[in-house]
Amino acid sequence: MAKIVNLQSYRTRAVTERVYGPWKKRFQGVFSEKTGLADLDDQILFRLAQPGDESTLAFYELVMGALKLGEGTQFYYLDKGEQLRVVDIHLFLADQVRFELMQRLGWLSEFSCRHHSILELIHESERLKLKAMNSPPELTKSHPEYDYFKELIPREKDAFIRRLLPKALDSFKKDLV
Repeated sequence: MAKIVNLQSYRTRAVTERVYGPWKKRFQGVFSEKTGLADLDDQILFRLAQPGDESTLAFYELVMGALKLGEGTQFYYLDKGEQLRVVDIHLFLADQVRFELMQRLGWLSEFSCRHHSILELIHESERLKLKAMNSPPELTKSHPEYDYFKELIPREKDAFIRRLLPKALDSFKKDLV
C-alpha cells in the first residue's frame, strides 16, 4: 500500500512541477494541483490580469504544461490547431483571473468558475466556458453602476463587466501600493 501512495505522490509532484515549474520561477510563488484563483497572491493576480506579453507567456507556460505540449516558449512551433486551443484556454483563464481581481475589489458578487482549481479550468475549459456564458458575473449592489447593470440582458452584462477592466486594474494597483 505504501508504494501505491508513494507512486501517486510522485505523479502529483511531477505534474505540479511540469505545470507550475515556470510559474514558481516567474512569480516566486507556491502552487499545487489544488491551487485556485482565490489562492493567488495579489501581486501575481495583478500581473496575470494585465494585458500584454508577460501575462500571455505566463498563461502559455501554464496551459502548455498542463496539456503536455512543452514549454511556453515553444508555442509558435505548435501546429495551428494546438495553438488555437492554447490561445482559447488562455483567453478563458485571463477572463477568470480578471473576474477574481474584480471580486477582490468588491465589484463582483460571484462568478461561476471561482471555486475550481486552475488545472480544472484548463482541463475542463470547454464545459466551464459554457457554464460561464450561461451565468455571467454579477456586479455587487454596492457598485455605483449597479442600477444600470441590472437592467441589461445577460450578453450585455458580460460586455459591461469586461469594459470595467481598465478601471479595475487602476483601482487594484492603488491598493497594492
